[in-house]
Amino acid sequence: MAFSMSQASVPVFVIALNALSAVLAKAEAHAAPKKTEAALLGARLFPDMFPLVRQVQIATDLAKKGAARLAGTEAPVYEDNETSFDQLKTRIAKTVAYLQTLDAKAIDASTDREITFPLGPTDKGHMKGGDYLNHFVLPNFYFHLTAAYAILRHSGVDLGKRDYLGAIPLRMS
Repeated sequence: MAFSMSQASVPVFVIALNALSAVLAKAEAHAAPKKTEAALLGARLFPDMFPLVRQVQIATDLAKKGAARLAGTEAPVYEDNETSFDQLKTRIAKTVAYLQTLDAKAIDASTDREITFPLGPTDKGHMKGGDYLNHFVLPNFYFHLTAAYAILRHSGVDLGKRDYLGAIPLRMS
């Protein structure tokens, strides 16, 4: 059986977002004794980069909107008003729950269908579904996940590679 678009998207998003939620839980525990939650949520790797809270918002948006476009549906809209780790973890949980409602057959049928998506406030991009997933959604999704992880690691949260990878389906001998 061939590897499908639904296999290459929804489980990837779900595993990575659940890992991100666990990373945020570690960051929350790290910040609690020092009362530095607001500082961590606003932390950036460099002044011209988005802060942690925005990195998480964008990662969830990429997963839900990317998968929705592949499935030919409309994604739910979130307000982007999170101000705590709990609110970010709730956003992630809502995104994961939404992703699990999508029709795998509809996603699988999107490989050669043209996907139109916004590129900034006025421009539109157009790609075949397979290219859209592999060359736009996944790289951008991983960029923002990595930025969130790096912000927290740089801020002293005790994280390792296994935290980033999450619960990947790993078989050990």
